[in-house]
Amino acid sequence: MSSAPGAPNSSPALAVKNLVKHYGSSYALRGVSLQVEAGECVSIFGPNGAGKSTLLRILSEITRPTSGEILIHGQPLHKRPLAARRELGVIGHQTFLYDDLSAAENLLFFARLYDVPEARKRVATVLADVGLEKRSADRVRGFSRGMQQRLAIGRAMLHDPSILFLDEPYTGLDQHAATMLTHWIKRVRGERRTILLVTHDLGQGLAMADRAMIFLHGKVAWQGAAAPLEEKQFSALYFDLVAKGER
Repeated sequence: MSSAPGAPNSSPALAVKNLVKHYGSSYALRGVSLQVEAGECVSIFGPNGAGKSTLLRILSEITRPTSGEILIHGQPLHKRPLAARRELGVIGHQTFLYDDLSAAENLLFFARLYDVPEARKRVATVLADVGLEKRSADRVRGFSRGMQQRLAIGRAMLHDPSILFLDEPYTGLDQHAATMLTHWIKRVRGERRTILLVTHDLGQGLAMADRAMIFLHGKVAWQGAAAPLEEKQFSALYFDLVAKGER
């Protein structure tokens, strides 16, 4: 895969300003503000219902915020959605793949959606990258969960995005598939892509990150550099914050 394109200016790769999302009287996000620098990996932790996945769904344009602003390389997401979408790659619980299409047909569909040049050539390259070139003609419905996740990685990387949103990408994977996913994340980190990772795995998420955040009740309750923290120390901090938040 090619190296990540650099940001066009000195603005953060991603900036979120006072983001709010509510469903009637129930708030999923309560004025979240954060920024992620180009090439930075930020891991977001928090209990179920803290707002982590809601944030990524909004950033991925799967759902709309109630209010607030999102900037991609300094440009408002809502004003240039097509251009911004080409900067973003999304991997989550859902693969967004079509069961009745083959692996190659799925990738070709998304390549055309993103106006990827030389689409067939790019699809062949990506299938080889994720180790599915020999299954290119097979329908996705016959793939294991691990194979589907590998193809979802290929889908997310087709258009060479500079920013990746990973929402609990390890969900449902066996040990072999999880190990492959870890190697892939380390690889794209080496390419200096910008990564926002939501995970329940404190040790794994901390080890991959430059910076960590803890969400509670739709807000950023804590954030700090990951490097000086040991897993045991961070776990104690995390569970103390969660316990206090439940009182």
